[in-house]
Amino acid sequence: MTDAFMMKVSRLTKHYGETRAVDGISFTVPNASVFTILGPNGAGKTTTLEMLEGIREPDSGEIEIFGARLKRITRSVKQRMGVLLQNGGFEPYLKVHEILQLFSSFFQSSLPVDEVLERVALSEKSKALVRTLSGGQKQRLAIGAALINDPDLIFLDEPTTGLDPQARRNIWDIVSGLKARGKTIILTTHYMEEAEALSDEVCIMDYGKIIAQGTPKSLTDDLGEETLIEFHGEDVSSQALDQLQRCCKATRSDQMMITMETEHLAETMESLFAWSREHDIKLHDLTVRQPNLEDVFLALTGRRLRE
Repeated sequence: MTDAFMMKVSRLTKHYGETRAVDGISFTVPNASVFTILGPNGAGKTTTLEMLEGIREPDSGEIEIFGARLKRITRSVKQRMGVLLQNGGFEPYLKVHEILQLFSSFFQSSLPVDEVLERVALSEKSKALVRTLSGGQKQRLAIGAALINDPDLIFLDEPTTGLDPQARRNIWDIVSGLKARGKTIILTTHYMEEAEALSDEVCIMDYGKIIAQGTPKSLTDDLGEETLIEFHGEDVSSQALDQLQRCCKATRSDQMMITMETEHLAETMESLFAWSREHDIKLHDLTVRQPNLEDVFLALTGRRLRE
């Protein structure tokens, strides 16, 4: 293994009949980093992860990991990997420490259960039954099970789905702590703010292909220097939208959310207010911001991540 990367994927392919679930993708995952895969449903994310985790065998392609080039993930490689299950399915009447002891038995070597409990902030719940845990606590337990073998590479598939904001932030802290300890994380998420907050590299997939890759900043920089103005407008006619288009570089309408792109903020704001008075349209929830990953995704795929 070099100092530059943990994993290198070359021309990875998986087809199901005529469906090209993963269509010859290539990417490199740097060491001690958070590498995030984004994509709408059906983009090929899950199939990609399952091949990298050794759950599915690729039709073709090559995976270089831990310094070895492989056609598929072997059992010895899995000893150095941790995988977060989207639905842990833990026995509800087992205790938290018993779950981790069970997962510890699956590996040749593992961390002390008490140490893992401390890392995922569950020490006080060690003797609690799984059924009594909150959603956030159950997710931290699932992460603990993925960390029990002290893996070098960790797969976190949508680790914060369905959690409240505080529980989500707790998971973010765990991920940041893993990276600080030199671990490499491959992450999928449906939350753009999560990808922006945690990721060193982002890979965007659609229809089995990689359509963009880079740091969150480089991807948003590629959109240009435009400022975005957003507002909710009710009953905006196509004629009014056409007129609004002439006030700025570009506009788009997503249900009732209208987004304007401009390189001249002050002039565009003056034109927008004049337009709203002329058409008697109230500008609800007006915001001015810079482009983010959601805008990158929308520009590349034509839809939002959650569609």
